[in-house]
Amino acid sequence: MENKNMSDIIEDYLKELLKNEDIIEIKRAEIANQFNCVPSQINYVINTRFTIPKGYRVESKRGGGGYIRIVKVKLIQYKTRICEEIPDMISKGLTESEAFAILNELQDNDIITIREKHLLNTAFKLTGISRSEEEKLLRANMMIDVLERLTYEEQE
Repeated sequence: MENKNMSDIIEDYLKELLKNEDIIEIKRAEIANQFNCVPSQINYVINTRFTIPKGYRVESKRGGGGYIRIVKVKLIQYKTRICEEIPDMISKGLTESEAFAILNELQDNDIITIREKHLLNTAFKLTGISRSEEEKLLRANMMIDVLERLTYEEQE
């Protein structure tokens, strides 16, 4: 049996809530109290495990009546809006693992084939280049080009 840390437990709990609903609204303080942790732990989980590349959009409203809304998105639903949402999220750079997560989501939603995913995975590895900001920017620009291309069909 594997030992799960608090972040894993919180992630599992939120994903369990998302199994039955495409949108959940939570109050950070309430979840922190429920798991007897600091509210920043909830922020960490949401910021690292519920991202656009992983198939989630997060919205928040601050203040006394504030909430955090987590929306499970299916890329296929907004295929024509891919160029608007994901590029804004990755414009400052894209790590190799983030690129792979986006490609997995595209393949899971039948936007690209498994063969296309493997080909693109190879391209996004950028072997021989250091893990610099330039590499992250190059990968982001490559992903933006791929996503833009996916939004239109070739005319025969």
